[in-house]
Amino acid sequence: MNQKMLIQQLKQLEKDHIIIRTVYPQVPPKVEYELSDMGYALGPSMLALIEWAEMRRTRLG
Repeated sequence: MNQKMLIQQLKQLEKDHIIIRTVYPQVPPKVEYELSDMGYALGPSMLALIEWAEMRRTRLG
């Protein structure tokens, strides 16, 4: 993934309230990202999807 794609993905995740972006006014600029409550709530669903993908991969060889 190139930098432009990463920035687009992060902006969309922020727009969808999945992550929180914090900008610190300093030189050089500092930006931090963290999961929002909605992002954390996705955890169990993501784990279930990963388990399903692993099971599918094992069965299809």
